[in-house]
Amino acid sequence: MKKIEAIIRHYKLEDVKNALSAIEIHGMTVTEVRGFGRQRGHKEMYRGAEYTVDFLPKVKLEVVVIDDDCTKTVESILENARTGEIGDGKIFVTDLSEIVRIRTGEVGEEAI
Repeated sequence: MKKIEAIIRHYKLEDVKNALSAIEIHGMTVTEVRGFGRQRGHKEMYRGAEYTVDFLPKVKLEVVVIDDDCTKTVESILENARTGEIGDGKIFVTDLSEIVRIRTGEVGEEAI
């Protein structure tokens, strides 16, 4: 089992969600986050004063899938979150050793 975390732009969330549903990936967690990568934020003007916005708003999408679905899930996120501009985000894939569904006590792939 794999946990896929994707940091993406807010306005791409609906596209990614629909694409994942289309490939039968249904469960996900979405969190609003703030951060920066190589772009280091950007400068803005407010009432004539320039200031730097260091932490940019993004969305963190978390999905847990079986190993066989990992590649198609990552590819789907990649295709639907990409704009080609700096700040498109990142995708992280980690191995999960165990999953337990609290309500039923199911363990492993059955708990997904």
